[in-house]
Amino acid sequence: MTDKPLIAILEDEPGIRRIMSETLEAAGFRTQCFARATEFEAALRHITPDACLVDLGLPDRDGLALVHRLATESGAAIIIVSGRTQVQDRVTGLELGADDYIIKPFEPAELIARLRARLRRPPAQTRADQRNRASFAGWTADFDQYALISPDGAETPMSHAEAEVLRMFLDNPRRLISRAQMLEILGGAGGESFDRAMDVRISRLRSKLGEDPKNPQLIKTIYGAGYIFLAEIGWS
Repeated sequence: MTDKPLIAILEDEPGIRRIMSETLEAAGFRTQCFARATEFEAALRHITPDACLVDLGLPDRDGLALVHRLATESGAAIIIVSGRTQVQDRVTGLELGADDYIIKPFEPAELIARLRARLRRPPAQTRADQRNRASFAGWTADFDQYALISPDGAETPMSHAEAEVLRMFLDNPRRLISRAQMLEILGGAGGESFDRAMDVRISRLRSKLGEDPKNPQLIKTIYGAGYIFLAEIGWS
């Protein structure tokens, strides 16, 4: 057994793949590398990585489609590592469920810092390991299974990014959370891409919670100030 986080690296360029693996292993991570999406997806049936580093320019699969699938089916943190520099590429990647976006060429120290930030547990979670299920307004959030359970028992999966946002709200009920506080709690590069990603994740959470988008009752928008989560929370 090992406590070292497992990082799956999907990168078709051998030199970059080697640098990423060596850098991360020197920093205390375990790595498993893949050159093609088909190999990577087959391996996911047998391994459970803590994070996935995904290149978008893959020879056998659209990288953005793969990111979206990982976000909806995997509990791993997802970081895109790509040479695509356009703001729209970054925004699209984050909207599809990635947790962060690193542009090539990158500094090894930046890669390590970004990865550690995505794997860092929220401070409130460190109080007790049993804080993995929360009940509110008839709903249950299971952060071990990355699932939302409705009042009638129906289960809906959450992406890693959606779970992070929901956890932020559940750890801070009935408190106004500004964009700046979101960035501090969740990490990331900030700016337009961060704001757009938060809007999308909050919209998806509202949809999964059955909220009326014109008049949400749980996740309220305070225009010009931030968001507030209006429910009593029970942890177990």
